[in-house]
Amino acid sequence: MTEDGKPVADDEQPHGDAGTPAQPLSPQPSEEAGRGRIRHQDPEHTTPREPTLAEQRARIAAEKRREDEHRAELEAAADKTKKRRRLMIGGGATVGVVALVAAMYTASEVSSEANAVTQYCAADQGGQAVAANDENCDENYVRSHGGYVDHSSGFIFMPLFLGGPPAPQYRYAYTSPGSPAPSVGSSTGGTFTKPADSTIKTKSGSTIQRGGFGISSKSGSSGS
Repeated sequence: MTEDGKPVADDEQPHGDAGTPAQPLSPQPSEEAGRGRIRHQDPEHTTPREPTLAEQRARIAAEKRREDEHRAELEAAADKTKKRRRLMIGGGATVGVVALVAAMYTASEVSSEANAVTQYCAADQGGQAVAANDENCDENYVRSHGGYVDHSSGFIFMPLFLGGPPAPQYRYAYTSPGSPAPSVGSSTGGTFTKPADSTIKTKSGSTIQRGGFGISSKSGSSGS
């Protein structure tokens, strides 16, 4: 039937199988319908996918690299601590040795000064040292007064008119360690043998020879 109530002509009927009613056409999905959608996953109910073999290998390699770096840092710190300890021990040992040597040297110096031998001028009277005036052992004084010095023996000879007969002979004598020089005319505790390893001082306190702790320092001149 048409809109005005007239029957539809046969050629205007829709084609199809005889006796089969026409099926309505289903709407085609639009191409834009599936675009721009975000698929939401619930982390509490969604099962995470297993990592791929490449991802597993990369994770293992990264963990091994971190372990190697940490081990290298620990070894470097231990080596630094060991070197610092060696330096401290070596420095302490060096300081200890230096302090010990200094203490021994100081003790030796104090002992040498306390046990110093005093050199003084003495007349040789039959091998006995009798204390005399210091000027009699002064070469300049002796020569200016006509005397002479025998350096091979250490004797100093004065002319007869100054000392009277017999010709006086003088030489340096030495006290016992730590003892002062005797007064002129005294023959107490003197010897003409010069000590080799002792500190020797003059009556005024000047050091002629320094001894002790392997040190031998000589200065000035004296008879033997």
